[in-house]
Amino acid sequence: MVAGEEEKGRLVLLDFWVSPFAQRCRIALAEKGLAYESVEQELLGDKGELLLRSNPVHKKVPVLLHDGHAVSRGRGGRRRGPRCCMLETLRTLDAELGGKAFFGGEAFGFVDVALIPLTSWFYSYEEHGGFSVQQEFPRLAEWARRCGERESVAKILTKREEVLDFIGVLKKCYGVE
Repeated sequence: MVAGEEEKGRLVLLDFWVSPFAQRCRIALAEKGLAYESVEQELLGDKGELLLRSNPVHKKVPVLLHDGHAVSRGRGGRRRGPRCCMLETLRTLDAELGGKAFFGGEAFGFVDVALIPLTSWFYSYEEHGGFSVQQEFPRLAEWARRCGERESVAKILTKREEVLDFIGVLKKCYGVE
């Protein structure tokens, strides 16, 4: 059997050892107790035929194959749209904050550093998604405001209007308007 050709019910993960996204998949599969074969992909040179065939648009790992077919996100049910996924993600983050000032508690920490760059995109989410982060996710909005007051964040974060302009450029570039 050639690598990547599955027998009935077999899971294969097109993987790259250092990819945080592939690591996320490996963790999720382990948490679910699902057996799978990891097939390491060449990402620095010519990408393999299996990866290109399985993920022709993005040509990136991870790709989970079930019975030889790429599994889209939301496996097992109807594929949800990006707006729904975004709202669900923001809802989860808002709930996780609870009454804490920062994700780790009272001190600005690693998770805050990892997530705060995404807040520059909130305005664009609102403009294109038809919802208000402030109204729907008040704890998350307050956290973003609080983090934005930190000198390290304020000096580095991309302005929300610049992100919105960039999205306009992307839409024109990809003919999505």
